[in-house]
Amino acid sequence: MLAIAATACVTMLLGAVIAGDKSQSGALDLRHITLIALVAGAGFIAGLIVWHMTSSARREARDAKAEVQQLRRNLASADAIIRAEPQVLIFWEQGQAVRIVAHTLSGIPGLPEHQGEILRFGQWLEPVASQSLKSALDQLFAQGRAFNVILRTNAGGQVEAEGRAAGGRAVLRFKDISGYKLELSHVLESHQMLARDIRSSHALLNTLPMPAWLRGADGRINWVNAAYVAAVEASSEAEVLDRQMELLDSRDRRAVVKALSQGRYYRDRVHIVAGGERKPHDIVVLPVEGISAGAAIDATAIETVQGELERQIAAYDRTLDQVSTGVVIFNRDQRLVFFNEAYCRLWQIDPGWLKERPTDGVILDRLREQGKLPPVVDYRAWKKEILDCYQSGKAFETRWHLTDGRILHVIAERRQDGGVTYLFSDETKTLALESRYKTLIDVQSETLDSLKEGVAVFGTDGRLKIFNPAFASIWGIPARTLSELPHVEEIIRLASRLHHDVQIWQRIGQAVTAFLDERTLFEGQMQRADNSFIDYALSPLPDGATLLTFADVTDAKRAERALVERNEALVAGDRLKTQFIGHISYELRTPLTTIIGFSEMLASPFIGDLNDKQREYVGDIMSSSKTLLAIIDDILDLATIDAGSLELKLQPVGVRGIIDSAILGIRERAVRAKLTIDIAVADNVTEFMADEARMRQVLYNLLSNAVGFSKSGATIDITCWRDRGAIAFCVEDHGVGIPKAELGRVFQRFVSGSRGGKHRGAGLGLSIVKSLVELHGGTIDIESEENRGTRVTVRIPERLLPVEDSGYPALARAKRTA
Repeated sequence: MLAIAATACVTMLLGAVIAGDKSQSGALDLRHITLIALVAGAGFIAGLIVWHMTSSARREARDAKAEVQQLRRNLASADAIIRAEPQVLIFWEQGQAVRIVAHTLSGIPGLPEHQGEILRFGQWLEPVASQSLKSALDQLFAQGRAFNVILRTNAGGQVEAEGRAAGGRAVLRFKDISGYKLELSHVLESHQMLARDIRSSHALLNTLPMPAWLRGADGRINWVNAAYVAAVEASSEAEVLDRQMELLDSRDRRAVVKALSQGRYYRDRVHIVAGGERKPHDIVVLPVEGISAGAAIDATAIETVQGELERQIAAYDRTLDQVSTGVVIFNRDQRLVFFNEAYCRLWQIDPGWLKERPTDGVILDRLREQGKLPPVVDYRAWKKEILDCYQSGKAFETRWHLTDGRILHVIAERRQDGGVTYLFSDETKTLALESRYKTLIDVQSETLDSLKEGVAVFGTDGRLKIFNPAFASIWGIPARTLSELPHVEEIIRLASRLHHDVQIWQRIGQAVTAFLDERTLFEGQMQRADNSFIDYALSPLPDGATLLTFADVTDAKRAERALVERNEALVAGDRLKTQFIGHISYELRTPLTTIIGFSEMLASPFIGDLNDKQREYVGDIMSSSKTLLAIIDDILDLATIDAGSLELKLQPVGVRGIIDSAILGIRERAVRAKLTIDIAVADNVTEFMADEARMRQVLYNLLSNAVGFSKSGATIDITCWRDRGAIAFCVEDHGVGIPKAELGRVFQRFVSGSRGGKHRGAGLGLSIVKSLVELHGGTIDIESEENRGTRVTVRIPERLLPVEDSGYPALARAKRTA
């Protein structure tokens, strides 16, 4: 039909052309015939072409229909195959929305059942798994990189995720895992946990302040923490590993290798250099499956605390050794861990045996064998009752009456560590004292009754508590009235009839009844209207009561007046004697000076040569004259002091200079006696305010005495230091010493004695020393033991200098041999 249509069209076209030409020429020519023939042929050919095309189109339509049917069958087969396998299939195509092709996977904990929730990976996958899947999808979309990972859901389930890409399409498939993949997932999970643990362990070890390291089977360091890097002063961990920088020295490393080779761990305290400082460290190295892990723990603080603890324990032990109460401590195993000296003395036990740490029961058995425990009927039950303290934890307190008559107060208390502490106190004397105290109370009552002094004790309420008959007799108050224990105001009213001084009674009444934080003692004397004298004294008692005493001293007052008059006469005589001695001393000083001058002139070679005998006589004259002159000077000094006319010229005085000048005066005597003078001056003592000449005289007199009473070849010590705001000088010899009976007389004038030595003076040296020291506001102390030596200590206030009292500082000692 298409050919016919084409032919018709061609014919119509040809007719139109011919008609047009006829209108122009009016007749057909050869050209027209040829054109008609060509048009007819073309139409025929066109018809053939159209017919062929129609046939081809019909054939292609049949083939397309068959292909569509085949594709539908293939699609159905593919869909059946996809849905036959449990999986979730997600499809992405460029320019189109994401599609979930299949969701046939079930039975996995945490996997969403609804397709709309599948794409929300962060809601049903663990954070790590979700992040891992997101990273894999990003690389799939960007680079087309396929992946296969195992993911874990929030509910603990596991799925396999596989991603593929082709062209502009991408497919993600979730499948259940089983078989070797399940095992592989467990291995990967374990690996991830181990890796996480290792990372966290490394991070934790890096934060520790102690150096830590890991060493491989080949002995090389594989890992170190930041503290290790700082300890070996490296710049980084890489430098430590590259250079194999060791923290331990070779000897300690050999000890570590030896311990690890024996299958043991190594632990020891060694001193290592860490961070440029040498410190004690506790080194711990553990073998771990072919490798070793080590750590160095700084033990500086531990050693410091241990040292302090040991010092405190030692001080605690020393303190317990000083107490009179027996102390013994047992541990939870009932073994002895501590005992003091009082415990040994109390039971007379050998300390050596106690140091073997016997048990509590063994000690009780031994004391029973020695007959030292109190006698009991059933010893086993008695012993069990005592030892039950370890189990019950109950403290007990009792008294033991021993066979030797002693009474012990026993206290047992359980310690926090399960041990027991026993305290044994000998109360024999205490109980005896209590008995004697009761007796004394009775005796006191009888004594008060027999006293001539009137005694009255008032309580805190102001009422009379105790009185004796003498009190009633002195003030003429009936004993019946006093037995009613009246108030102090009533007693003052009755007593004021004999003495009318209102102020005294008012003061006494206020002292008895007032509530004061500090109550003071006061006393006085009353002269009553009958010319009798009554001494009174008011003393506060510790319990708040008040003691009031009255004594009739009329006869003593009369005797006192007589003694005062006699004493005034004696003082006038002593003053006259002092004036006489001073006058005589001045009169003797002038001729002595002349004698000394002529003696020195005779001894001078300018006068002429003397023979040995003459020179000896002249020397004796000079020595005796100088000795006599020194005595006269001492007498003059004492007279000046007694007259109160000696004035001190205070100025800064150098300590070392004044000691040297004093030593210079006794140098010749010390050389003759072959004595050694040992000087010790504290570093912080340089100078002090004093009269230099008088202080030199003080030290000279003390050194002179020390030289005189020292044995040949002995040592004299002179020491100076600061002592509580004063400068202390101490001169000590090791000579014959002073008997105790004579110590109280050494500072008296004209008291002298050789005491076995060659020195015997006028007995004025120490008296002058005491007077000069007291003029400086200082003190002097003397200690001596016969045949052991004498120590004299002088303390002079620092006065204008700042006080740096630091106890007894280190002494800078300088030994000097005369």
